Amino acid sequence: MRVGMGYDVHRLVEGRDLILGGVKIDYELGLLGHSDADVLLHAIMDALLGAAALGDIGKHFPDTDEKYKGISSIKLMEHVRDLLEEKMYVIENIDATIIAQKPKMLPHIQQMRENIAKALQIDINRINVKATTEEGLGFTGEMKGISSQAICALNTVENYMYDDVMQTRNCNGCQGCQRN
Repeated sequence: MRVGMGYDVHRLVEGRDLILGGVKIDYELGLLGHSDADVLLHAIMDALLGAAALGDIGKHFPDTDEKYKGISSIKLMEHVRDLLEEKMYVIENIDATIIAQKPKMLPHIQQMRENIAKALQIDINRINVKATTEEGLGFTGEMKGISSQAICALNTVENYMYDDVMQTRNCNGCQGCQRN
């Protein structure tokens, strides 16, 4: 089992769409960034890449590369999924938090979870998204930006194969077992 954590923050500005979890949210401000600035997906991708020891999104999608200008973070997440598949990782679960004073996130969370599940090709019950405010404190509380944190657990295909072998042998994997 491997665990990764991710964090991202972007400034709120006028003239940009607010996109979180692949959902365009009707709000007077949006997030500033090279891509669509989806802090939720960026935090999740960094958690996944970190758990797999594959660096971070800046390494894979540098903000100096014009091909990523304005790109949907869902597309970037699909690429991260492919990287994990190449290394034979399985996503056990993702738990993420959006930190924003406004707007309210609850009406959008189910769609965010569905978008993440579809992009990663995993069951929605492996994804949790929640939101909180900072009670008016800090840059998120003062509505200057939105941040997100995520944690994930990955497993390897080899671990799944080992579990299958142990189950067919009626073995619990103890150290003293001599069965082959």
